[in-house]
Order: sequence, then structure tokens, then C-alpha cells
Amino acid sequence: MECDKKYITIQQLEQHNKAGDLWVSINGKVYNVSDWSKYHPGGETPLLNLAGKDVTDAFTAYHPTTAWQYLNKFFTGYRLKDYEVSEVSKDYRNIIHEFTKAGMFENKGHTAVFTLTSVAAMFGFVFYGVLCCNSLWVHLCSAMVLGMAWIQSAYIGHDSGHYIVMSGHGWNKFVQLITGNCLTGNCLTGISIAWWKWTHNAHHIACNSLDYDPDLQHIPVFAVSSRLFNSVTSSFYGRKLEFDYMARILISYQHWTFYPIMCVARVNLYIQTLLLLFSKRQVQDRTLNIMGIIVFWTWFPLLVSWLPNWSHRVMFVLTSFVVTSIQHVQFCLNHFSANVYVGPPNGNDWFEKQTNGTLDISCSPWMDWFFGGLQFQLEHHLFPRLPRCHLRQVAPLVRDLCNKHNLPYNSLSFWEANELTIRTLKMAAMEARDVNNSGVSKNLLWEAVTIHG
Repeated sequence: MECDKKYITIQQLEQHNKAGDLWVSINGKVYNVSDWSKYHPGGETPLLNLAGKDVTDAFTAYHPTTAWQYLNKFFTGYRLKDYEVSEVSKDYRNIIHEFTKAGMFENKGHTAVFTLTSVAAMFGFVFYGVLCCNSLWVHLCSAMVLGMAWIQSAYIGHDSGHYIVMSGHGWNKFVQLITGNCLTGNCLTGISIAWWKWTHNAHHIACNSLDYDPDLQHIPVFAVSSRLFNSVTSSFYGRKLEFDYMARILISYQHWTFYPIMCVARVNLYIQTLLLLFSKRQVQDRTLNIMGIIVFWTWFPLLVSWLPNWSHRVMFVLTSFVVTSIQHVQFCLNHFSANVYVGPPNGNDWFEKQTNGTLDISCSPWMDWFFGGLQFQLEHHLFPRLPRCHLRQVAPLVRDLCNKHNLPYNSLSFWEANELTIRTLKMAAMEARDVNNSGVSKNLLWEAVTIHG
């Protein structure tokens, strides 16, 4: 009976917002996930970021309908007093319900088979070009194909990380370990899926939060907003992002260094992988990840060593890295120029935060393979479990919903998105040079470095 139900206020719920005391609300029912957070497949970070809040939209976005049956064992017996659902959330949940009824989350298409086949063919070409030919031009072409194979491996790995590639969890994990995950591949790409899950899930939950989203925390090299000049504390890394003298110099020229740094950004991903796998952090499938990395750092150096001389080897590695920079740039375009905020994400404005923090890349359907479906960045953020073969189909529905609720639907061409991103970086660079805004002391060396624009 209604009189037998126990209620708590949103203020009381918010008090349970830390490790060891972690409560959330889903559809107005309050759950204690303090112990479960250590075993959460998506990691502990998403739960910590949304602790003490209503997380219905985020839970619905990330979990299939079969997951709801497991919630009862976490139920506290409390319900949220005066629980209300916004009109945006009602429409959003209705769309997910319709997609589920239509079987769209289960209909994965043939994208995985096509991509895996093309990746295998590209790696075959690369090995043939390196092992059987002596021409520099063939080696450079092989390097370009290797870069493209890494890109496509990253896309299929990213898909498998959202559990939308194979029907079974075991097969999904196999694909993850072999191909990689959002530039995290073990055997083929050399970048750990464990690192990808750690950062990527946090990014999705706290999209474009300067202190909670790791994908915007690139101090001292890049800063997308002058608010980072206040040396904000990263909730994700648990340390202060120092805007010091060196950061000020680097950021002041970030609109010039952006593309050159993207050309070697892959090196940073290798470093981040090793730092995580050999850290004291709890890492899911650490042994399997390390084994995959060992496989990569066995075959890749051996392949490069087969080239006839050091000039071929250096050009081969650099060319493959430059090709993958296209993907690094794309990921930056999706978020660098979008709206940012400071603070933790709120569960009750899930849809709004995603629309404000993302930017789509418009392109022809035949280019969908090139962008891996992630040109529909907003659609992917709203429906992360939706196979990429459906993203173009649902884009008009998302656009209509944004228009209905006066929310932004940002979509630009690849060229226009690049221009906007560079303008964003330049604006922050000019602010970094402003002594009054930077908080970093001015000296003669600084004036000499920044005398020209």
C-alpha cells in the first residue's frame, strides 16, 4: 500500500555520494550500490560521478532491459519523494522504448564482419608490402594502409566496448582483445582496452565537464577553455591540473601545434596504456591486456626491423602515425568546440548535457565507414548501445527532439568542424597570453616568446 512505502528527499539521497556509501535513484526507487561498484562492468568511476543522484536516463542508455531484473537486490526500501520526470526525459525514454520494441539494439547488421574482413585484408597488404618488396613507395603505401587498419580496428573495438558487436559477452571480449578499443587495441593496436574502458566510460557520463571528463584534460598541452587556467582539480585523475609557466607557453600556441601533436598523439596512448597496466589501480583482465600488449610489441618492431634501412623504418612509423592522426583529430572535433561546464554530471539533465557537449560531423552515407559511425556523436552518446548501422537512421529523430525542446543539435562538415576547433583553441590561446587572466607572472622571456602571434 502507498502508506507503507518509505520515502527520502533528494537532499537525503545526495548525502550518499562517496565510495562506501553510494546510493542512486532509478525510476524513483533508491538503490545502494556501494559494494557492487567494485564489480560494475563499466568501472567504479561512472557510479561515483553520479552518486547521490537520479540516474534513470544514464542507466537506461547503458543497460539492456535484462539488467533491470538485477536491481531488486540493491533496493534500499526507499523511494524518492516528489520524484518527477522532465518532458525531455519522457520523450528520450519513449524513443529508447520504441527502439527496443523494434529490435534495433539487437540487430547489429553486418558492420563487424565487413570491418574485420577489411582489417584482415589491410594487414595482409601491409605484411606483403614490407616482407616482399624493397621499394620505398610500396613501404610508404603499406604504412598508410597500416594506419587505416589501426583506425578501423579502433572503430570495431570501440563498438565491442559498448557490447554491440557480437551476441555473446565472451565473443565481444575476444574481439576487444584482438582488435582494440577506441584506439585501444591489445594485439593489433598496442593500446589497452582496460585503459579505454577506464577513460571512455567516464567521458560518456561526464561529457565535457572540465574537471570530470578526462577527454578534455590535456593540460599542459591543450586547453579548450580559460576556466582551466584556474588550475582545476581533476576528479578523474585525482590531482590538480596545474596551469603553470610551461603550460601557458604551450597553450599560447596550441592552435599552431594542434595538428603536429595529433600526428604523434599515438605515442601518448602507448604511454598511458603502460602506466595503467603497471599501476596499482584495479584493472579488469590485467593479465590478458598485458599479454595482448606483449603480442603487439613483438610483431610491430619485428615488422619494422624487416625494412631495409633506418630511413625506411623511420618514415614507415611516422607515416602510419600521421594517418591515424585523422582519427585523433576527429575525436577532438566532436567535443573541443562544444559547450563545457565545471562540476559533476547531474542525472536529471542527461539528454541536455549530451546535446550541449557534442558535435556531429556531416558526411555522405558512403563515408560512414571512414568515420566509424562516430560522426553521429550525439546519437552515439544518447544511445551508446545502438549499433552504428542505425545511427544515420535515428539522427532525424534526435534532431526533431532537440528542436522540440529548444536544445542544440550541432552538425558541421569535417572542414567546418576543423575551423571551429581551431578557432576555439586560438581563443583560449589568446586568453592564456593575457597576464590578467593567466595568473602566471610576466617576464622578459615570456614577452620574447609571445611577441609574434
